[in-house]
Amino acid sequence: MDEGDAGGGPGLGPGALGRGGLEFLQHTAGSLLSSYGWYILLAAVAVYVLFQKLSQRLAAHWSGRPAAADAAMEPDMVVRRQEALAAARLRMQEELNAQAERYKERQRLLEEEKRRQKIAMWESMQEGKSYKGNLKLNQQEIESGASTSSAVPRSKPTKRPLREGGYNPLSGEGGGTCSWRPGRRGPSAGG
Repeated sequence: MDEGDAGGGPGLGPGALGRGGLEFLQHTAGSLLSSYGWYILLAAVAVYVLFQKLSQRLAAHWSGRPAAADAAMEPDMVVRRQEALAAARLRMQEELNAQAERYKERQRLLEEEKRRQKIAMWESMQEGKSYKGNLKLNQQEIESGASTSSAVPRSKPTKRPLREGGYNPLSGEGGGTCSWRPGRRGPSAGG
């Protein structure tokens, strides 16, 4: 018997079996790539990008650890930072308090001015004068005292009446030929 026949038949030796498996593998891989090639390529790119992102995060995480350890090792730096932060907060609080005081002072002055105006108005009413005219004079004095400019206050132009003459449409007097007269009463009032 031949060595070729010892394998149980022609062409079924160990070399023939390896070559058939390789052809089967090529055929299967070729059909998979032709059917799902683009999907496989996109999945490979996604896995690559995901791997890069995770490696960057891990590197940043591990590089952040020593900085935290250094901060724990240097408590005097932490104390200095906290003191600087407290000083900044205190400065901001003082500014806020100063602004609040200025606002309260302005409000107090406005209240005082209103009180003075009310007193002046009451006094002028007691004297029988027009309090509105007195109030306007007081306001002009305040404005002229407050402004240091030498501007001359403008006088208002005289207002002319909306209607000339004594026309009153309700009375029927004082104007034109048109006037309303009630209709006639009685049986002769055309109907």
